[in-house]
This record gives sequence, C-alpha cells and structure tokens, in this order.
Amino acid sequence: MDKHQLERAMILAEALPYIQKYSGQTIVIKYGGHAMNSPELFSSVMEDLVLLSLVGIQVVVVHGGGPEISEALNKLGKVSEFIEGLRYTDQETMDIVQMVLCGKINKNLVDTLGRLGGRAIGLCGLDGGMLKAKQFKLDDGRDLGLVGEVTEVDPRPVLDALAHGYIPVISTVAQGVDGDHAYNVNADTAASKIASALGARKLILLTAVGGLLEDPNDEDSLLSEVNLSQVPNLVKKGIITGGMIPKMNCCVESVRQGVNDALILDGRVPHAILVEMFTDAGAGTMILP
Repeated sequence: MDKHQLERAMILAEALPYIQKYSGQTIVIKYGGHAMNSPELFSSVMEDLVLLSLVGIQVVVVHGGGPEISEALNKLGKVSEFIEGLRYTDQETMDIVQMVLCGKINKNLVDTLGRLGGRAIGLCGLDGGMLKAKQFKLDDGRDLGLVGEVTEVDPRPVLDALAHGYIPVISTVAQGVDGDHAYNVNADTAASKIASALGARKLILLTAVGGLLEDPNDEDSLLSEVNLSQVPNLVKKGIITGGMIPKMNCCVESVRQGVNDALILDGRVPHAILVEMFTDAGAGTMILP
C-alpha cells in the first residue's frame, strides 16, 4: 500500500470519533480578517465548512468585511474615521456597509460554498428581525454613529435554514430598536450572541493570531485551554490585552450563556478548522466553563 494512502486512512480514522461527537451539533464560526483576504486561506476555510456540513455538523457562518468596506469607501472618495479603533458610521457609510456586507461579501460566500458542494443560504440580521440593536456608546459616552450593540437575537431564521439542510451565512447588520434605521454590528459580538441564542456546541472566532499567548513574542507560549475562572487574573497580569480583550469577552459571554466551549483560532493556518475539530492536537485557545 502506498505510504501516503496509509497516512490518509490514519487521518480519517483519527477523525471518526470527533465526527461522531459533533454530528448533529451546531457550530458557529465567525469568519473574517486575514483568512478572508488571502485566496489560499479563503479556499481552505470554504472547503472546511463544506466538509463539516457534509458529515452532519450544523454549520452557521457569521462574517465581517472591514477591509472590503474600507475599499468601497475609498473608491467613493470617502475617508474612514476611526475612534479608538472603531469605524465611525454615518448614514452614507452605513449604506456602503449594508451594500458590501449583505450584498457582495455574503453572496460571494454563498456562491463559493455552493460550487464546492455545500448548500448555503445568505441571511443578514435584518431578515426576520434576527438581530436587533441599540446605539453603541463608548465608556465616555461618545457614540460611533450607526454602530449598534445587540439587544436581542431571534434564532428562528437560522433554525429554519438549518432544518432544511442549509449552511446559514449571516452578515451583521441589525435592526435598530431606538430608531428607524439599521446598525452595523461587530461580527465577533454578533457571532457570540447568535451562538448563545442557538445553544451552539461550539463558537469559533477565526483571528490573525495563534490564540492567547502567555508571551506575545513567543508563539510557543500558547495557552491551549483557559477556564472562565482564570480570565480575570490573566487580564490583571496583562496576558489578555489590547485587541484580545473584546475577543475574549465574546468567548466568555457565550460560554456563560450556555455554549459548551469557545475557541480563538488562528485563521492564518490552512484548514485550521479541521485540525481543531477532527484531530487530537487541536489548535488555538479554547475557553471552557
């Protein structure tokens, strides 16, 4: 027997108990950032999602699209304004956000999943009143225009899609509850809220880092598992800092709301989702109750 064929057979055998473990379970995956902008990584993520679906896992995809929004705004000659790293969203910007997220990006993802043999359907938070939000404000009281904070999730549109065998692909535009307008919502936060509302088995946030590192300059210092009780001390020590804080907050909140575990996964690694789901090694940092 060919050595490579034997290796493939062994990989499949290793994956079997994990396929059995997750079959019929709901997994919410937030997709964006570097994994979305690299053609190679884009293909590997799409293939992973289709494979998960074909082995009986109920896959829900929540996506962002910050770079694409900036590109569209630049083409119109509109300069993006950021406050504490967050995009200020006036009505003109919101129109572009809705067009890019709910249109171009969402339908490209649906199309690609379909061409790879998956059955995907595009949704946005406005569909069926799935996501509702109020205006988000910074700690000092400043607002960011039409940037929203999720107040309610109605999971029925997602559950209906899953029941009919589709992969729901969700763009994070929400219906305003404090005015007659839509809001742009952070994709990590939306994924966390959706996972909680669905009672998902797992939440995966694809990021541009290897996970939570004890030493940010040492990739080998990855913390593979973190319990909720450890999080405050890790913040106090400065291990959870900067852009990792909001991601950890999303994971912590989802686990507190009943998600079995949440994962910060390195989206720069091809097929990282399959490595995490179907191998003994796993990948990234898992947050557990």
